[in-house]
Formats: sequence, C-alpha cells, structure tokens
Amino acid sequence: MMKLWSDTFEDGAAIPGAYAFCVIDPVMHVALSGNKNPHLAWSDVPVGTKSLALIVHDPDVPSRGDDVNQEGKIVPADLPRVDFFHWVLVDVPPGISHIAAASFSDGVTPRGKSGPAISASPIDAARHGLNDYTGWFAQDAQMAGDYFAYDGPCPPWNDAIVHRYVFTLYALDIAQVPVNGKFTGAQVRDAIAGHVLAQASISGWYGLNPAVLSTTK
Repeated sequence: MMKLWSDTFEDGAAIPGAYAFCVIDPVMHVALSGNKNPHLAWSDVPVGTKSLALIVHDPDVPSRGDDVNQEGKIVPADLPRVDFFHWVLVDVPPGISHIAAASFSDGVTPRGKSGPAISASPIDAARHGLNDYTGWFAQDAQMAGDYFAYDGPCPPWNDAIVHRYVFTLYALDIAQVPVNGKFTGAQVRDAIAGHVLAQASISGWYGLNPAVLSTTK
C-alpha cells in the first residue's frame, strides 16, 4: 500500500504557522506568514506507475462569503462548505520520493508565482496548476495574479470551525495528465479519473479564530 507522510506535521495534527499563508495578529486579526510548502515523502509506489500527481485542498471553505472576516459576525459551523485548492502538481516522475520543505514556496508572493512549468530539477518534467488564491485575489489590486504551486492556509478569522487540509498523492497509469495551460485542481481530478493505480492521503488542521482554537485539542 502506498504511504504518504510529512516531517513538517503529523497526520491529523496542526499545521505550523510558518507553513500557512496567514497567522493570528492580535490587532489586525491576521498577518502574512512564512507560507512555506511542507515536506512530503512517500513510498511503496505501485509497479506500473507512470507519473504521480499531488492535490492539496481545504474541504471546509464557506460556501457563502457574507460573514467571512466581518467584524461582529461569525461564520456558522453548519454553513455548507466547498473545496479550496492550495496546491496542484502533476506529471511528477515516478522515481521521485519526496518534496523538500520550502522548495516550491517560501514566503507570500504578491501577484502569485509562475507556472505551470517547473524549472527545479529533478522534477522539471512536472507542472503546477493554479491554486484558488487566483480567484480569491482576483479583485484585489495589490494581490491579483496567477497563483501557481503551493500557498498555505488562511481560513476566515471568524470561522466557527478549524479547517482541514488534505494532501493526496495519486499514482497514475499515464505519464502526463491531459490538462493544458492554466489548469485547476477540479480539472485534474476529472482528468485522472480512471487512471489512478493507488492513492494516499494525510491531513492537518489550521485555524485563525482564537476563540475556537482555545477549545481545540
């Protein structure tokens, strides 16, 4: 069975603030953080694997933004939630067995990071997709741009729940995922359907609401 792990955080535990997009600020609610991509490693990739793909998503994003980051309001726990993609990586050669911490993100980059091509050896055959900060910042004059590669957690500072961040590695029977240009996590999920030989996941959690964190074990 294929295994996935991280030296940055334990499966089911909190993600350290240095690997998040934002941390708590006592005055402004949030401040930009280290935004490093975490270390990841894997083993027992099945025979016949032609490439690997990685998708990192938060399944706990509010489906409506009415109350998000609004003074005097709270995002209710029972609000329906949707996916937000934080990292999309495809066409990773099957001989690769780890990703070093901070190798694809080290600090917040206003207006995003370049892609989809990757110049870092030995995975320069791989490609990055857009993460969902691309849409989130689309109307922000200071931050708008194409956000490729990893950008970390920054859930609403007034959310009633902490958010989960699911890291899923897929072993595929195709050398290249049939997506082109500025592709998204949802497009990759659709494109790899029927091509997955094995998959492995780990998750961490993160929150920016001090009231909720005080009760989180």
